[in-house]
Amino acid sequence: MAGLGDVLRGLAARDGVQAALLLSGEGLPIDHTVSGHAASGAFEPEPVAALAASLAQHAARLGDGAGRGELRTAVLDYAGGLVLFARAGREDWLAILTGPEADIGPLLYDLRHHRPALAGLL
Repeated sequence: MAGLGDVLRGLAARDGVQAALLLSGEGLPIDHTVSGHAASGAFEPEPVAALAASLAQHAARLGDGAGRGELRTAVLDYAGGLVLFARAGREDWLAILTGPEADIGPLLYDLRHHRPALAGLL
């Protein structure tokens, strides 16, 4: 059975993915991995984890206020690439950083369908 580090390395090995970070709901990095083709120095896990947790909390409130229910996945599109947030358990989150040309369709599919197995690793 794959461990948590194996899952993060598998995510980071996908085409277009530059880094994968597991973070706590409090904004602390739990584990992370950077792909071999990531931009040098572009990823610092501590500030990304802290800001991602804050953003996830606000986005969850937005979903509640809009009657959408629990936040499961969010995609943010920046000029330099995408940031995906995916719930990975009750309180923890995945943050996945991609390049601007990444095809995230298969990644989103896998995150949605394998969420329970990922949560089981925590």
